[in-house]
Amino acid sequence: MKDVSPLDTQTDMQTDGQMDRRIDMQTVGKETAKEIDALYAELQSEAAALDTIHEMLGSGRWTMDFDEAGVMTQVKWSDEFRRMIGYNSTDDFPDVLESWSDLLHPDDKERVLKEFNETISDYTGQKTYDVDYRLLTKNRGYRWYKAVGKPTRRPDGSPISYIGVFMDITEQKKMMQELAQQRESLSIALEEANQANKAKTVFLSNMSHEIRTPMNAIIGLDRIALNDPGISEATREHLEQIGLSAQHLLSIINDILDMSRIESGRMTVKNEEFSFAKALSQVNTIISGQCQEKGVDYECRVKGSVDDYYIGDEMKLRQVMINILGNAVKFTPPGGSVTFIVETTARFDGKTTLRFTISDTGIGMSQDFLPKLFEAFSQEDSSSTSRYGSTGLGMAITKSFIELMNGTISVESEKQKGTTFTVTVTLIDSDRKYAGEEEAELQPHEMCVLVIDDDPIACEHAQLVLGQVGVNCEKALSGAEGLEMAKLRHARREPYNLILVDWRMPDIDGLETTRQIRAEVGNETPVIILTSYNWDDIEDEARAAGVDTFVAKPLFAGKVLDEFREVFKMKNATLAQETVDLKGRRVLLAEDVSVNAEILLMVLSMREIQADHAENGRIAVEMFEEHKEGYYDAILMDMRMPEMDGLEATRKIRSMDRADAKNIPIIALTANAFDEDVQRSMQAGLNAHLSKPVEPDVLFETLEGLISTS
Repeated sequence: MKDVSPLDTQTDMQTDGQMDRRIDMQTVGKETAKEIDALYAELQSEAAALDTIHEMLGSGRWTMDFDEAGVMTQVKWSDEFRRMIGYNSTDDFPDVLESWSDLLHPDDKERVLKEFNETISDYTGQKTYDVDYRLLTKNRGYRWYKAVGKPTRRPDGSPISYIGVFMDITEQKKMMQELAQQRESLSIALEEANQANKAKTVFLSNMSHEIRTPMNAIIGLDRIALNDPGISEATREHLEQIGLSAQHLLSIINDILDMSRIESGRMTVKNEEFSFAKALSQVNTIISGQCQEKGVDYECRVKGSVDDYYIGDEMKLRQVMINILGNAVKFTPPGGSVTFIVETTARFDGKTTLRFTISDTGIGMSQDFLPKLFEAFSQEDSSSTSRYGSTGLGMAITKSFIELMNGTISVESEKQKGTTFTVTVTLIDSDRKYAGEEEAELQPHEMCVLVIDDDPIACEHAQLVLGQVGVNCEKALSGAEGLEMAKLRHARREPYNLILVDWRMPDIDGLETTRQIRAEVGNETPVIILTSYNWDDIEDEARAAGVDTFVAKPLFAGKVLDEFREVFKMKNATLAQETVDLKGRRVLLAEDVSVNAEILLMVLSMREIQADHAENGRIAVEMFEEHKEGYYDAILMDMRMPEMDGLEATRKIRSMDRADAKNIPIIALTANAFDEDVQRSMQAGLNAHLSKPVEPDVLFETLEGLISTS
C-alpha cells in the first residue's frame, strides 16, 4: 500500500471540491436557462395576447426607449398602428418619431407635441398622456385618434420607456358632432316654440282687449237702458236679448282664455267645500229653461245615496255639466229628450266617485268623428256649425277639466239616434252631508287663505288641513314671495280672506313680512302669526307690526277658523266705520273710447261722483298737474290709449313733486286680464286693476276702499 502524505490528501480534497463546484455551476446554468426560456415564453405569450387585444380593439401601440440621460434612443410603431393609418412596413413608415409627428393636423400639432413632451419631462411620474387629435392617413384623409400613454421611470424619475396606445375615434367624433348639432337644433326649436308661445299669449291678450272693449260698451249701455223705467216691454225684451248675446260673446272669449291656460299649464284645480245639491239645482235651472224654450223634454234623476256637500272644484264641475248638457240641448230637435242621471259608484277612504250620464235623442255623431270630438276647434261639418253655432272648444275644455280633476269621460253616439256621455269624478267627502244642517256664519269654501312659510312641508300640511274643511289655500315659501302674491290679489280687488305667516323665516321674518303687507295692501286682510314659541314674548312687537292674532303649531283647521271668526268680526266693524261716502268726490277718468267714457260717467253719476274726462294719458297728466293738490280723490286709468298709455301716464303722475301724486288712488280699467298685466300695473304705481267689463258694484267698492285709506 502506497503511503499518502497529508499534503496529497489535502490536494485530492481540493481537486474533488473544484470538480463538485463545476458540477454545481453546470446544474445552476441549466436551471437558469430553463427559467429564462420559461420567462421568454411567458413574455411571448403575453405579447401575443396583447397583439390579439389590440387587434380586437382596433388599436395600435408605440414603444420608446430612453438612456440614463433621458434621451430617446429608440422608437417602435406597432404593425397594427401602421395598418390603421394605411402603411404596411417600416419602409414606408419608419420607426422614427417624425413618421408620426409629420402627419399631425396643423391645427393639432402644437398642442399634441406639447402634451407629448410635457409627459416625458414630468419626473414626478404623475402626468399621463391623453389627447385626441387628427392624423393624416395614407388613403382615407384625416381621421380622429385617441392616444394614451405613460413613461416608466428610474428611481430618480428619468424615463426608461414610453408606452402608449392609439384608437381610431372618428366615428365617435362624428356621432358627437351629430348629437351636438341635434342639441343645437332642439335648442333652436325650443326657443322658437317659446317665442311662439309668447306670441300666442300676446295675441290672446290683444284679442281679449279688442273684444272686451266694445263688449264693455254693449253691456254697460244695455244695463243702463234696462234701468230706465219708461221703456216699453218690447224694447226691454230686445235689450235683454242684446245682453244675452253680449254674455255669449264673453263666454267665447273665456273659452279661448281657458284653453290658453290649459295648454300653458296655468290652469289649477281647487279643493273647496261646496253644496253639490245647490250646484246641481243651478245646472238644472239653466238646462230646463233651455229645454222649455226649445220644446225638448228634460229629466234629471239621482240614483242611490248622493251627499249634499263635497270637497272639490265646484266651478269646473258645474261647467263640465253645463257644457255637455248644453250641447245635448243644442243638438236635440224639438220633441226630443235629454236625460241627466247622477249616481254614486264607489265610496272609499273618505272619497266618493260620482258618475254622470247624459243622454239625448239628438242628431248624433258619426263613428269617424268620435275620436276627434275632444280636439280643440273640432267640428263634424260646416253645416252643423252654421246651423247650431260652435267654436269647437267646449268639449276640449270639458275633457281637460275632467282630467285635471282626475276623472274620465267617454262617449257613444250614432247618427240620427242620439248621444250618451259618461263622466266619472272622484270628490272628497265633506263632514257636512245635508243641506238642512245649520249653516255657520263663516263659509270656508268661500275663503282663500295665503300661507307664508319657508318650510315646504309646513306649507303642504297647512294646505292639507285647511283643504279638508274646504278652504282654498295658496302657499308662498318666503316673505318676499308672499308679499308679491298679496299685492297681486289686492290689485285685482280679490284680496285673501286670511294670511297665515310663520314667525321664524330667513331673510324676512314673519313680523317684517306683516309690516310690508300692511304698508302695501292695508289693514283689511287679517294676518295670523304661526309660531311654536310663546305668543306673550312677541305680542307687543307683533301687534305693532299689524298682526291680528296668533295660532300655535301644529296647525289645526278648527283653531284657525275660530281665530279668523273673531278677527273677521272686529275687521268688519272697523271697516264699516271707515267706509266713505262717495257723494261729491272728484274723479279723473282717462278713456280714449268715447262710448266707454260716456258709460263710465253715467255709472259714476249713480253715486253722485263728480268726474272729469281726459281723452288720453297725456291729457290726463296735464289735467292732474293743472289742478291744485288734493283736487282729485281718485283716477280711473284706461291702459291702452293713443299718445300716452295708462302705464306711462301713471308713471308721469307718480314722479311729480307734490304730495297727492304719491298717494292718490289710481285704478286701472282695462281689458288686459292676464296676471302679467296686473304686475305691470302694480310696477307702474297703480293701486288696483279692474278688468273690463267693469261691474259698477266692484268699482264703487274699490273706490270706497282706496279713498278711505289714501
